[in-house]
Amino acid sequence: MNTGHALLAVGGAFLASGVIARAGVRIGLPTIPLFMVAGILFGPNTPGLSLVDDPADMAVLSGLGLVFLLFYLGLEFSVDDLVSGGRKLALAGAGYLVLNIGGGLAFGFALGWGTREALVIAGAIGISSSAIVTKLLVESRRLRNPESRLVMGIIVIEDVFLALYLAVLQPVLSGTSGVRALLDFGKAFAFLLVLAAIARWGGRVVTRLFHSADDELLVVCFVGVAVTGAAVAHELGVSDAIGAFMIGAVLGGSGVAPRVHKLVLPLRDAFGALFFFIFGLSIDPAAVGTVLLPVLVAVAVTIVLNLGAGLYAAKLHSFDRQQAVDIGLTVLTRGEFSLVLASMAVAADLDERVAPFVAEYVLLLAVIGPLAVLRSDRLTWLLPKRAFV
Repeated sequence: MNTGHALLAVGGAFLASGVIARAGVRIGLPTIPLFMVAGILFGPNTPGLSLVDDPADMAVLSGLGLVFLLFYLGLEFSVDDLVSGGRKLALAGAGYLVLNIGGGLAFGFALGWGTREALVIAGAIGISSSAIVTKLLVESRRLRNPESRLVMGIIVIEDVFLALYLAVLQPVLSGTSGVRALLDFGKAFAFLLVLAAIARWGGRVVTRLFHSADDELLVVCFVGVAVTGAAVAHELGVSDAIGAFMIGAVLGGSGVAPRVHKLVLPLRDAFGALFFFIFGLSIDPAAVGTVLLPVLVAVAVTIVLNLGAGLYAAKLHSFDRQQAVDIGLTVLTRGEFSLVLASMAVAADLDERVAPFVAEYVLLLAVIGPLAVLRSDRLTWLLPKRAFV
């Protein structure tokens, strides 16, 4: 791909994503699935104009999108919030993960596509979208509700699990086994521990290193350390997503966090849109029909599991039936992490059905989730009254 073609592809990707997302946002849809739809429509697997013949040509831009998405999630993660949440939050988060990851793993094995595929599907089904959940709470004006604070606590616990899950999954997807796999996990775990310790106790040092009155210099520095952290993680045999997430957590615990949070938003939005668009390029619409039934079953299973998790969390915190439904429906959507796993599955050359399965699954829940949250007061019937007697 020559320079002119590359620039045209990138510019076209931004424009196509923006135009399609603007149309969808007007009817209340979140942007993530719309960016994917743009990639599918202008990809090599769809008749008509194709911006890119080979999605691999845009791999670096996709990687930057992943870095900024996970870096932002790391900024949102707070070790202090996790510690202060106490036993009830830990139990609520653990209950959510056991139900959703366990149910997702069982469903993945039931499909019979393979063990590695089942592990990817478990993560895709089990982890909600932090970005969409936060956005829904803001748009529905429920951010200050007691149950919403619990939801955000569960999201934090999910973020911790996300880092550990990626650390375990990376050597499995790469095909390593035995002692080599243990060594790879050991390196990943040590990497996580070091950065987690810095995030917890190194705030003052990090503040001194990154403090600058000039926004331009601060942007250059945090972009450099985020990308470098992802690269170092990759070279250690760890997922680059882990590196970006943990670097975000380190800066999130420093005095420059509020400014970094504000400055990184345009980068997250722009490169994140490219990440979802490029993922869409790899989806063959013809393959979507082959996974339609498993996707519909997965969506139904996810709704049941999330409502069960909402019921469990509400009972722990003495919330009522409506609050339980609100919790279960708010954490229903899937997004960035599911697509990260799908992209890892593509890179690891797993079963070709995994990527369209995850894409269609995310698309459906990204439509169902927001609509359900905005109408949750009419959906209390989803949980039986006798559960709150």
